[in-house]
Amino acid sequence: MDSTGCRRGSGRAHKDEYDYQMGGPERACIPAEKAGPLPDGSFSMLDSALSSSVPGNPGQSPPQFQQPSSSMEAWQRHDSRSETSRSIAWTDSAIHLAQLPAAERSHMQRAPRMDPYLQFMVGPLLRYDTVDENGLWYGAVLIVTADSGSSYEPHPMLTYQWDPEERAQPRAGHRSACSSFDLGPHPADPHSTAVFPPAIMQVSESFVYGDYKSKSGAIGDQMQRVTGQEIYVYAGNGGTFTFWRFPLQMQLGNAELCIKYSINNSIQLSFYVPAIKQNMRWATYSPAVNQEEFKGLGYKSGYDPMWFDLLREHAREPFHVLVGGGGQLYCDSLTREPEMQDWIHQSNLSTKLTHPVSPEMLACMDRFFFNHYCVCFRNGAFARANSSIPMLNMCDDHDLINGFGSYSDEVQSSPVLLAMGARAYFFYLLFQCFINPYVDGLDNRRGAHPFKSLILGVRGPYVGLPSHSYLAYMGPNVRILMLDCRAERMRDRICSSEQYKRVMEAISQMPPHVEHLVVQLGIPIAYPRMVFLESALDPKLNPLTALVRGGYGLSGFVHKFNADPELLNDLNDYWTARPHKVRIMDISLADTNRPWLLCFQKERNWFIQQLQGISRMKRVRITFLSGDVQCAAVGVLRTLSRQSGGKNSKVLDIPPAADYRYMINVITSAIVNTPCVASAPVIPRKRF
Repeated sequence: MDSTGCRRGSGRAHKDEYDYQMGGPERACIPAEKAGPLPDGSFSMLDSALSSSVPGNPGQSPPQFQQPSSSMEAWQRHDSRSETSRSIAWTDSAIHLAQLPAAERSHMQRAPRMDPYLQFMVGPLLRYDTVDENGLWYGAVLIVTADSGSSYEPHPMLTYQWDPEERAQPRAGHRSACSSFDLGPHPADPHSTAVFPPAIMQVSESFVYGDYKSKSGAIGDQMQRVTGQEIYVYAGNGGTFTFWRFPLQMQLGNAELCIKYSINNSIQLSFYVPAIKQNMRWATYSPAVNQEEFKGLGYKSGYDPMWFDLLREHAREPFHVLVGGGGQLYCDSLTREPEMQDWIHQSNLSTKLTHPVSPEMLACMDRFFFNHYCVCFRNGAFARANSSIPMLNMCDDHDLINGFGSYSDEVQSSPVLLAMGARAYFFYLLFQCFINPYVDGLDNRRGAHPFKSLILGVRGPYVGLPSHSYLAYMGPNVRILMLDCRAERMRDRICSSEQYKRVMEAISQMPPHVEHLVVQLGIPIAYPRMVFLESALDPKLNPLTALVRGGYGLSGFVHKFNADPELLNDLNDYWTARPHKVRIMDISLADTNRPWLLCFQKERNWFIQQLQGISRMKRVRITFLSGDVQCAAVGVLRTLSRQSGGKNSKVLDIPPAADYRYMINVITSAIVNTPCVASAPVIPRKRF
């Protein structure tokens, strides 16, 4: 969904992402978002050229890549992009290298070669899970490889190491302010230019695969090796592609640690974990849309300028977690795929709602999500962030499809929308959470799932899987609840009663020393209602809707799924929308000190009051974190207390420290998106 008052920039963005070709009465469309394997043999400086074919397209074989004839040829190809790129060769590191003996220059710049070789589609991607009561840090790494260009004898191996006595410091090469591109080599970053020695690690002979107990590698280092777990294989006519997950586990110490890792002894990357008594440093964003018109001179992608800024902050003082609050990528352009055109262009709404899902449409959905994730998650500075800061993500509607869950039950239950939701949610879990529910299972018992922070809800009506929320450690005194507000969503509810019950039970079990709970919600909860707009756009009262449904054109004013006004579908997504403020809650919840309670209240108000009750009982500050509306803002909930004398008497000022109802809703602006119109920031300045 998009904010009221904000320009919609998705049309141009989609044209940039897709070479969308239409012509003639048949409206022939050619999907052109291509995700071929990365170039063979080298990770540094070379462009991650995309394939000229789409994996999964009928009649096409996996693309073959040719190694450049020389490093100069590769550099000239990279050098042709812009004047900014030409200045990279004259960085301080290059001047220093020129003064070294020939053997040292060669050794310093030699790109590490994988053994056995893997042909990457995307990755490595880092994910943070939690830290347990014993100070054990849990996380994972995900890679996707092209089977036709990879060797799995033996299976891929990730090696990671750290020095418990070493104080974590960013590499000096990351501190350069002279060039936006000096970020070090990376499998998916064509702008990488900094050079580091090969990551060849000597591993103890006593090491046993899958054993997470500390073993010594190099002197003073702790080292682990993990065999990749094959969690999914995407198959298309273009070949097969394997998802490999590497679970990570390490004991936090008295000092912050730099964890260095590599896959099959290739290029070495790194991330940071906090000290055992340290609250984490973390960054958050929501959403992120690649707007090419804002990429600027010398940048390959519209993502890059802001992501480079975040990485500069990471180089100055490393982040331990990167929280994605929803909209990590936009999947709305699924409707531009050729196989979807017969359905999307149905003018009769009832025919559209009963349109069957063909095998070609199902294959198209999988092809789209696979290619779209590979392209978005492996390019430029965004890819660098995903491999150097462990991410903790939650989905919103655009990670699935625009407005998903907030349409009427008739629309959401149509065969095509059900298939869209099921495949979109599956690929969200796979790429963003490293979870395959059909492999990892749906057991909600403590410790039964590979990810310990997971809170499983009940099966969502439109995605075919239960909601996946997370309650994660963010430091000795801080926890974050990533509440899944999409999987169980319906037009008149955001979360089911059972999901609320399980989440509240998990919160009630937080240790007594926790002082701050951050509740991440995709949509702001302390945000003004647009009552007038909701009423004016009601399809029953809106003459434009009647004209469109009657076949008189004006289709640009209404949504392609249900012919309701476009803006009304956005408004229905809000916590403050009419359906979520009038829904009656019928739910029994328990806490550790009180008997079961029966609550009959409006969903939004009920949820807020439940959290305020927890705040009062456990003496914990609660903060909401949201994004989505493309405009930074802060909403405040607090106790409204007046002196005796009625409604017109003076309001008493209760200090926040003494007010258990005091909650702030921090609303992030998009890290990349079309900016709001100038008047939009004025809209939220009101009571709600």
